[in-house]
Amino acid sequence: MILDDLPANDLIREGLIDLSAGRRTVASLLVKIASPKLSRCGIVVSATVEEALNADHELYELLGREHGNEAHSRYNALLRELVSFERSLEARHRRLTQPEHVPGPPRIT
Repeated sequence: MILDDLPANDLIREGLIDLSAGRRTVASLLVKIASPKLSRCGIVVSATVEEALNADHELYELLGREHGNEAHSRYNALLRELVSFERSLEARHRRLTQPEHVPGPPRIT
């Protein structure tokens, strides 16, 4: 699958499962945040644009309840993981969908 071996792929897979089951978890909120990029890369995500835009606030609130004063550092760490995942996913998607450049014979001018 396109997610194999990407950074944080286990967390994203968990989030996809949680989201499809209607669970509001850290992982499902990260998937909502990433849903526009996931969708552009061919991964179906059941989240509206509005849900994607609000997910970062929901994530921070959830982390605040779970981690108290440590919420901010946990939030930033999760977003760094997500950005790393998104960059790797987009690079893999480009490699898989764009034809390889095959150089033609040299032109004589």
